[in-house]
Amino acid sequence: IIGSRLLAQGFQSPKYFHSRPSAAGAGYDAAHSGGSNLGPTSEQLRLVRASRAEALRQANGLSDEASLPADLLDASASGLDPDISPAAAVLQIDRIARAREYDSSQRQRLVELVERMIALPQFGLLGEPRVNVLQLNLALDALR
Repeated sequence: IIGSRLLAQGFQSPKYFHSRPSAAGAGYDAAHSGGSNLGPTSEQLRLVRASRAEALRQANGLSDEASLPADLLDASASGLDPDISPAAAVLQIDRIARAREYDSSQRQRLVELVERMIALPQFGLLGEPRVNVLQLNLALDALR
């Protein structure tokens, strides 16, 4: 067993797509599922988001002005959301291509992979488009 498509796990390698941040226990701990309960005016939340933004920009070689998807800055309510937005997946493509030493045609295959893995809202209206990180990373490994 590699993981569950229903629960997030913490992918750390630059060669893989990363999940949303987790506030569940020490991170991605299903026994301690839950959010941080920090509100939008919380100074602690502002500092956590700023730290995550800096780490995300650094890991992905982004400028200080680069826009970042909110789902890569905020943990989900459960801390175990297995999905990220398509924008969050696309943001990570260049890092993965560099880490895997892909040329431009192989990078394009990553773009196409992300596009294929996007799950649309249920019945066309319930929820948002999303990408399951575990399934995306398994498909990424299958590209070889």
